[in-house]
Amino acid sequence: MVKKMIARRGLQLGLVTLALLLGAQVAVAGNKKLMTVNAAKVAAERAIVESVIGLKIRSNERVEDLVAQEVTVDAKTAAAIKGIEYADAIYDPEKDIAQVVATIKLGRVTNIIGRNIDFGGQTIQRVGFATSTPEMAGPLRALRAAEMDAYKQLAKTIIGFKIDSNTSVKDYILESDTIRAKMMAAIYGAELVGYRWDENGDAYVKMRLKFGFVQDVLNRRIQYDNEVVEVEGIGAQHNDFKQDPTTMGMEGTYGGRTEIREGTINVPVGPATVPAMPPEPQGGGVNLR
Repeated sequence: MVKKMIARRGLQLGLVTLALLLGAQVAVAGNKKLMTVNAAKVAAERAIVESVIGLKIRSNERVEDLVAQEVTVDAKTAAAIKGIEYADAIYDPEKDIAQVVATIKLGRVTNIIGRNIDFGGQTIQRVGFATSTPEMAGPLRALRAAEMDAYKQLAKTIIGFKIDSNTSVKDYILESDTIRAKMMAAIYGAELVGYRWDENGDAYVKMRLKFGFVQDVLNRRIQYDNEVVEVEGIGAQHNDFKQDPTTMGMEGTYGGRTEIREGTINVPVGPATVPAMPPEPQGGGVNLR
């Protein structure tokens, strides 16, 4: 009798253990977390390339009869790069958002305009966010838009832009008024100073460029001495000129371990990431028109 009871209890414990194992397998079997974290890694890698190698950027702004019409910013970059490591990776399972901090130690680098720059072993750090759930991507898209706006402002400030204006008045009445501003440039060496979200979900990105060589919009080649420009770009989650019912508010913080860990990412109030940049002016830009 005792042996039967022991055997029955052993069987029950075995079944409970099996159930727990099966439950654990079900909990970790999905690939959403892996996809989201990998996407954040790719976003962080792109940010590293944009800071180190640089990017080509083009913007068009148009105002008709003093009514805003459009602002477009297009940017692209391409590079072969190795040596990127990940200082931190956080995954928020409730929001399906990942935050990854990528770093790279640099020596000599050929940037987007073919200039060779010696970073002298400096370490660059950038952050990337991503999700696998489209409904959760609003704040992340706003952050990227703000980053592009900051790059545009840096390029317009140090390289310049072209503006065309036509105005017609008849009998003291404005009949037409058109303003167009265009810029196309390559910019490199920009560093991320900080980012934030306001209570409406709009994103703000501060970027700084310490620059030496610049070829401006008049094709003048200018060598500056430790000049620094800092701008703040702005990005919105929703287009007021289109119907977009998606409204998401989220939150994020930095951590400090290299393995993927789960935690709450407070996206709207995430602290700034400050890459360590060389003391010498390594940034600059050229006009591409």
